[in-house]
Amino acid sequence: MHAPEPTAAPAGRSRPSAPGAPDPAPAASDRHDPGAAGSRTPASPPSLPLALLLAAAGGLVTDAAFPDRGWWPLAFVGVAALFVALRAGGARRGFLVGLVWGLAFFLPHLWWARYATETVPWVALSVMEACFVGVVGAAWALVRRRSWLADRPGRQAVAFAVLFVAAEQARSEVPFGGFPWGRLAFSQAGSPLGRAAWLGGEVLVSLLVALGGSLLAVAVLALAARRDVVRRAVVPVAVAGALVAAPLLVPLDTRAQAGTLAVGAVQGNVGEPGLGSFANRAEVLDNHLQGTLALLDQVEPGDLDVVLWPENGSDLDPQTAPDVSRAIDDAAREVGAPILVGAQEYPETGGRYNVALLWEPGAGVVDRYAKQHPAPFGEYIPLRSLLRVFSDQVDRVTIDMIPGVGTGVVDLASDRLGRTVPLGVVICFEVAYAGLVDDAVAAGAEVLVVPTNNASFGYTAESTQQLAMSRLRAISTGRATVQVSTVGVSGVIAPDGTLLQSTGLFTADQVVADLPLRTSLTPAVRAGAWPGRVVELLALGALAAAGVAAVRERRASRTDGGDAPRGGAA
Repeated sequence: MHAPEPTAAPAGRSRPSAPGAPDPAPAASDRHDPGAAGSRTPASPPSLPLALLLAAAGGLVTDAAFPDRGWWPLAFVGVAALFVALRAGGARRGFLVGLVWGLAFFLPHLWWARYATETVPWVALSVMEACFVGVVGAAWALVRRRSWLADRPGRQAVAFAVLFVAAEQARSEVPFGGFPWGRLAFSQAGSPLGRAAWLGGEVLVSLLVALGGSLLAVAVLALAARRDVVRRAVVPVAVAGALVAAPLLVPLDTRAQAGTLAVGAVQGNVGEPGLGSFANRAEVLDNHLQGTLALLDQVEPGDLDVVLWPENGSDLDPQTAPDVSRAIDDAAREVGAPILVGAQEYPETGGRYNVALLWEPGAGVVDRYAKQHPAPFGEYIPLRSLLRVFSDQVDRVTIDMIPGVGTGVVDLASDRLGRTVPLGVVICFEVAYAGLVDDAVAAGAEVLVVPTNNASFGYTAESTQQLAMSRLRAISTGRATVQVSTVGVSGVIAPDGTLLQSTGLFTADQVVADLPLRTSLTPAVRAGAWPGRVVELLALGALAAAGVAAVRERRASRTDGGDAPRGGAA
C-alpha cells in the first residue's frame, strides 16, 4: 500500500513514505494556525457543523453592533468568529461558512426590507449581499494556505481584514451600482474608531474593525493552543486595543470657518406607517406646511436662512400643481425663508426624478438637485420582466425613477451672510455612498443635508441605521449635517459626528439649529476613492500571489512525489 502524498506540501520538499521515517514538516495548509508554531498538535480546527454554528453566531453578533442596539464592540467579536470558523477546509467549505455568516447578519440587518415589501425581495437582497461574504471565505481558504502566511498570525490578521473590506467595497459598487448597507464602519459612528473616518473614510474604519476582530481571533486561537500565550495572545489584544484608542488622537474640528447657517428642519409625519403613508392626496404636504408654520413658535419670521423638508415632503409636484405652488410660497413668506422641498418630477420623456427643490418666496424654484443614485428594486426595477416571475412586488414601482445629472450642491443665497452658501444634498440612501457625499463637499458644500423618507419601513431600525451613516459622513467630511425625515429619525449632527438633536419615529416635530459653515477639506475627502481602490488592489494581489503559489506547490508536489519511494507497506 502506497503512502499518501501531502495535499499541499511546501515546494522542494517531499514526505518520506517508508515506515519509521521521521515525521514530515507540516504542509503550508496546516501551518497557518497561530497556535501551531513548533507543535505537531495545534488547536484543532472546528468541524464543519461547529464552523457553521460559529459563523451564524458571528453574523448575529455583528448585527447587534449596529443600530438600534448599537453595541459597537460586538463588531470585533463577529469578525473574530468568522476568522475562527474559516480555519479549515477548501474554497467550497469557505464559501459555505462565509455565506452562513452573511445570511445570519443580513437577514436581520435588512429586516426593514421585509417590512417594506415581502419575503422574496428581502431574502433575495440578503442572499445577494451574503454571497460577498461567501467569496471572502473562499478567497481566504486559498490565501491562508500559502507559506508567506504560515505561522505569521499578524500577517494573517492583516490579510483577512483586507479581503473582508475589499468584499465590502465590491458589494458597494456592484451589481446595479452596489448596496453599501451593513459596512462594518457604519456600526462605529459612536465609537472612538469612527473618528478615523476623518482620515480615510468608511474604508479605513471598516479595515480597523476587521483587523481588530482578526487580532482578537488570533489571541483566542493562541490561548486554545496553550503555547507562548504572552506573545501570541496578549500582544494581539494589546494591538487591537491600541487600534481602537488611536483615533482619539485625530484632530476633529467643529468650529465655524465661514459663519453659521440658521436652519429649521420639519418632520411632518404621515397618517399611518407603511406602504399606505402617501395614500391620501396632499396629506403629507399639509403636514409639512403646518410644521413649517410651527417653526414660528421657536423663531421670528426672517430668523432662519433656510427651512429643510424631507424627501417627498410634498407628495405633489409644486411645479405642475398651482394650488401646491401657492401653498408652499405662502408658507415660505410666513416664515421668511426659502424652503428646500422634497418632491417628484415627471418629465415628458417618461420616468420620474426624485428632487430637492430650493423654493424662494415670490420666485419659486431657484435651484434643484435630482437624486443621482436611485435605489434598485425600490425606486426602479432592473430586469422587471424576469423578476416578475418570482414576485409581483416589482409592479409596486409603476414608474421607474431615472438618475439625475450633476453634483449634489444646491446654492442658497443668504441675505444675512451676504453671499451664496453651497448646500451639499444627498437624498435618502445616497448617504450610504461615500463618493456622492465627497463629490458635493469637494465642489464647495459647506454643510450637508440628507432629506429622507422612512415612512415605508415602520418602526424598524432602518432610520437609525441611516442616521449612523449620516454621523459617519459628518466626520469624514468635517461638515455639520442635518438628516431630515418625513417620519423620523431626524437629527442635527456636529462636524465631529456628535448627535446634537434628534426626533422620535412617527411624530410631527421641528428642529432649529445654527450650523457651523466649514470650507476646509478633510484627508478623507481629498483621498476620494483611493482608499477603496488600494484595498481592492491589495486583495487582488494577495489572491493572484496565492494562486501562483498554489500552482507551484502542486507542480513541486507532483515532481517530489514521483521521485519519492513508493514501495513501503503500511
